[in-house]
Amino acid sequence: MIARILIGMMWLFSGLGGFGKTVLEEVAKGFERPVWAGMPAGSEGKLWVMEQAGRVWIVDLASGKRSDPAFLDIRGEVSRKGNEEGLLGLAFAPDFATSGRYYVNFTDKDHFTRIMRFTTATRTTTNPATGEVVLRFKQPYENHNGGWLGFGPDGMLYIGNGDGGSANDPEQHAQSLDTWLGKILRIDVAVPTGYRVPGDNPFVGRDGAKPEIWAYGVRNPWRCSFDRQTGDFWMGDVGQNKWEEIHFMPRGKGAGANYGWRLREGLVETPAKGVGGETPKGAAEPVYVYPHAGGDTGGFSVTGGYVYRGPIKELQGRYVFADYVNPRIWSFRLINGKASDFKDLTDELAPEGGRLSEIASFAEGNDGGLFVISLGGSIYRLGSR
Repeated sequence: MIARILIGMMWLFSGLGGFGKTVLEEVAKGFERPVWAGMPAGSEGKLWVMEQAGRVWIVDLASGKRSDPAFLDIRGEVSRKGNEEGLLGLAFAPDFATSGRYYVNFTDKDHFTRIMRFTTATRTTTNPATGEVVLRFKQPYENHNGGWLGFGPDGMLYIGNGDGGSANDPEQHAQSLDTWLGKILRIDVAVPTGYRVPGDNPFVGRDGAKPEIWAYGVRNPWRCSFDRQTGDFWMGDVGQNKWEEIHFMPRGKGAGANYGWRLREGLVETPAKGVGGETPKGAAEPVYVYPHAGGDTGGFSVTGGYVYRGPIKELQGRYVFADYVNPRIWSFRLINGKASDFKDLTDELAPEGGRLSEIASFAEGNDGGLFVISLGGSIYRLGSR
């Protein structure tokens, strides 16, 4: 009888996540405005950390020590005049282990966004002379640069571009198909130089359309991701005055999607006079929105995250994201296309001796585990104990 009771109690606690607690462990610190981190496929024990001013370091996760010299240093090419300018995104080619190729997204001294390909011979440092400009386009203002890069499950390179900045998208970039601003681009970079436009991109051959465009109607996509298990696409799109939003698109869908900006903010019409409008036909509505407010469920600038696929059972299958200004970490499950089982993880994940601030980005390890990047200079890993 006692044995059966003990077995029953063990089953109960395992269903509740057992005795373990999800925690944040600081793995490295002392960085200058880190805005991205990640690792190429197949790597173990190391994390690549990007500083907004133009450097990328390789960090040993066991010791917290960084490489010397830096993996990449292009500070001389990068503009930091605007708060949202700088070196903003990186994506390793799927065959990085053999090709040494990777891609970065940054704002240059002339306030153009550059998508560049670099090749490292050593995999530990990069000669900047190997850089090749893949795309370059003007940023009319110093905000809303976007900056995300990522390879999809189809092997294509996706690029998240903001609407060009200012407020209310004054030049109506996001709804126009003759500019790359306010868009998700999709290109094929599996060529010796330059790129190709994939034949199944939705706007190829249409008058006035940029064929690199995959989706449009975004304001400032600050961190997108592909679910490593399902291939689904997720995007955090920073709002303007009222609402922050999370978008979801199933794998194989999304060609030609219109995410609604500047007509819509969240689920409502953009309130500024002469700006908002009705929901565009077939628009891709957000799966989760939250208001501009403080407290446990509000914020002012979304930081998109990942669907957790790591070793912590309690987080499995949950989309984990944050707010930059009101530094909170949340998660939910997507059930029948709706955000469900919402949880605030902030207090549980408070690091020892304080709380998180300025959550600039998340990073994903090759085991599906997650890291949290604080603009203040620290890198944390989600763990359990």
